[in-house]
Amino acid sequence: MVDVFSGRLLVSKDGRSVDPEEALQNKVVGLYFSAGWCSPCRDFTPVLCDFYTELVEESEPPAPFEVVFISSDHSAEEMLGYMRAMHGDWLALPFHDPYKHDLKKKYNITAIPKLVIVKQTGEVITDKGRKQIRDKGLSCFRNWLEGADIFQNFSS
Repeated sequence: MVDVFSGRLLVSKDGRSVDPEEALQNKVVGLYFSAGWCSPCRDFTPVLCDFYTELVEESEPPAPFEVVFISSDHSAEEMLGYMRAMHGDWLALPFHDPYKHDLKKKYNITAIPKLVIVKQTGEVITDKGRKQIRDKGLSCFRNWLEGADIFQNFSS
């Protein structure tokens, strides 16, 4: 992910700046393209929240997984409200960062919500993260981990 977010900062739900190199190193990353005004997004976000909580916050050791939210909200205030109301404790690209347009183009985002699961290099493991979580629950993470070439002890 160093390649994808090089030279940028991400923000946490509580507004602090986070160095992506530190936060995303050796993790499978879900790029979550979403917005608070989008009802399918509001429908899927709690599902993603539960998935994230079980994998990262309730697992010992925590799963090597992180979500980065790329907002399609209409304003920074909308984005912040959506993050505070519905999101898990994951990261986001700052609202005013024009890089979100490059990411949408790079990952061919034509509709939201979209959860693109990527390797450290930014290479796509799957662009069907949302469907896989809905269909398979936590078990899809093992496949992502195998596709990510991250070697460590993780049991789901």
